[in-house]
Amino acid sequence: MANNEDIFKKIISHAKEYGFVFPSSEIYDGLSAVYDYGQYGVELKNNIKNYWWRAMVQYHENIVGIDSAIFMHPTIWKASGHVDAFSDPMIDNKDSKKRYRADVLVEDYAAKIEDKINKEVEKAAKRFGESFDEAQFRATNQRVVEYQAKITDALARLNKNLTDNDLAAVKQLIEDLEIVCPVSGTKNWTEVRQFNLMFNTQMGSLSEDTNTIYLRPETAQGIFVNFLNVQKTGRMKIPFGIAQIGKAFRNEIVARQFIFRMREFEQMEMQFFVRPGTELDWFEKWKAERLAWHHSLGLGPENYRFHPHDKLAHYANAACDIEFKFPFGFKELEGIHSRTDFDLSAHQQFSGKKLQYFDPELNESYVPYVIETSIGLDRTFLAILSSAYTEEKLEDGSERVVLRIPPVLAPIKAAILPLIKKDGLPEKAREIMDALKFDYLCQYDEKDAIGRRYRRQDAIGTPYCITVDHQTLEDNTVTIRERDSMLQERVSIDAVSEIIRKKIAVKL
Repeated sequence: MANNEDIFKKIISHAKEYGFVFPSSEIYDGLSAVYDYGQYGVELKNNIKNYWWRAMVQYHENIVGIDSAIFMHPTIWKASGHVDAFSDPMIDNKDSKKRYRADVLVEDYAAKIEDKINKEVEKAAKRFGESFDEAQFRATNQRVVEYQAKITDALARLNKNLTDNDLAAVKQLIEDLEIVCPVSGTKNWTEVRQFNLMFNTQMGSLSEDTNTIYLRPETAQGIFVNFLNVQKTGRMKIPFGIAQIGKAFRNEIVARQFIFRMREFEQMEMQFFVRPGTELDWFEKWKAERLAWHHSLGLGPENYRFHPHDKLAHYANAACDIEFKFPFGFKELEGIHSRTDFDLSAHQQFSGKKLQYFDPELNESYVPYVIETSIGLDRTFLAILSSAYTEEKLEDGSERVVLRIPPVLAPIKAAILPLIKKDGLPEKAREIMDALKFDYLCQYDEKDAIGRRYRRQDAIGTPYCITVDHQTLEDNTVTIRERDSMLQERVSIDAVSEIIRKKIAVKL
């Protein structure tokens, strides 16, 4: 585990050193759990958004997009349940004065035991070799079975206690499991209490007529309140979807793990409206389609898994997460939920406006059911960065750090490099740059030896380096170097654009 922690620290350091992610307000000593995206980070982020938008909106005739406001009428959050129920159980350690989410403490306890199980499995796999049956070992090995029982019991108690809103029982569970504070190492805990995660502010020019409004904690409600606007103006027929990318804000008790859990973050969500009774079929379809999208990025199918929800939210009749194997373990990347008709019915009740769809096939009106797919943009960014970060020892004994970012998402698609800064090579390189820049984001670089320039491009994940040398002036060919293999090939300048285009083609 320490090794993974070291790698994660290197990824965070690399992200800052190479202009992907900076701590926000850094010259003022930063702001906890808030980050800024640098010059390469913003390009990667925009490319992820575009890749998702194309897959969700452009490739589906029955899905359209909107961009709703961050500020919304405060009653919306009453209707959605956020005012009364959007909170996390909070606990403090009296010795370290550190604050924790009580449920996360229990989940971390379970994750540590899971690590022990995995170590037992790894040891057994080495011992038995090819004859090893992992499923049988997990089911029959006494130590593994005992470990698994501890995990199951702890999580079942936690879910029951949270469902019952029995905070005293949550504290008792933490004490029974003998969970200690990671900082002080003691079990000197306060009582557990609820902490509402919404930021609020005032709207109005004079103090006497201000209204408390909230920064939206999710983007979904902006879709629900615009359901009829979109349906009527777009002449949409059920089933259809509404997609949105936007900022959301949560006053997290413990924001941690770099950009994995932040107070200001971005979501890519799609709400798919269906006929009641068909929702569970659509739930399964969207699970499969969303996993296929993740696999299309090429980060490795072994790094993804479904995690069904044991404890369903008050609005759901089915839910699961797509989890990704981050350096700190498998964690939620995307949620897929069957939200029933909870949201539209609640807004219909609180607003007094009918939010129904007239189905011409059934000749009746109904409140549609909803399947939600909600993916964290920042978490996807982190998944790609974590997967891409590679330290390599080369044949000549030297080392390089390369970001193997999927080429379709890479911030810079090609670097144009004159071998030297004279003899007309910079001018020829500028010609190539000017020809390519209208189709691809390229970078021109003439500083330092060519090897150092290659390393710089490797470190930001550029798929191709195009080197202009003296031969280029004679026969109009360049050397094109591929990032991952480092293979170099002599090609005509006219062929370069098509080579890049094929490399970054969408493979959905």
